[in-house]
Amino acid sequence: MSQADSLIETLKRQLRAQGKTYADVAHWLALSEASVKRLFAEKHFTLSRLECICDQLNIEFAELVQTMQADEKRLQELTYAQEQSIVDDRELFLVAVCVINGYSFDEIHHQYQLSEAECIRQLLKLERLKLIDLLPDNRIRRRVAANFRWLAGGPIQRFFQQHIANEFFRSHFDSDSEKLIVLNGLLSSAGNAEWQQTMQRLAKEFHSLCERESGLPIHQRFGTTSVLAVRQWQYGLFQGYKRGGQTSS
Repeated sequence: MSQADSLIETLKRQLRAQGKTYADVAHWLALSEASVKRLFAEKHFTLSRLECICDQLNIEFAELVQTMQADEKRLQELTYAQEQSIVDDRELFLVAVCVINGYSFDEIHHQYQLSEAECIRQLLKLERLKLIDLLPDNRIRRRVAANFRWLAGGPIQRFFQQHIANEFFRSHFDSDSEKLIVLNGLLSSAGNAEWQQTMQRLAKEFHSLCERESGLPIHQRFGTTSVLAVRQWQYGLFQGYKRGGQTSS
């Protein structure tokens, strides 16, 4: 990602953090909302427009650049050994997931059966892993990027597949808060790649929504898991019917 792209993404996060919308930006810049959406999509802003938006957000342009640089240094993933150390300690695993999801110290302590001393002990471990900074009064500053991810095929992803996936899918997905969509079709390699890009955009939208709602009280937010997956794969039930040499679909 170029520095210009990073700066615009940082600006969008600042807008979300203050509850501002494209309609607000349109009002500030005396433009239509459609024009503002196009500016963000094309990432094409004049310096004067950026300064105008910063003024409305009550931040200096230099502060926006500093925030961008700090965001670029945030962790995007852990090492294999770091993930394994989290998986091996279930209380650390619990606190790590809470922290990544934006829980405060008090919210972790009150929602789970962990003493204050145990919470602090686990948070100090996460600080050593450089996932957080533990500040005075047990305030938590996350050091993970917005697009933080667990390693593909790493200890935490394997733990999910082995211990959580069966429990996750043990549902009829018929309540108001659940939905299951299974898609099956024929795609070329190019089509498959395009669909994966679409999934990545959906993942970014999910993280943006989480960030936008992070200011809500914890009792108004609920653990929400969404699984996006794609494979060139055929049901094992059908494998016995395949003719030799044909590829799966």
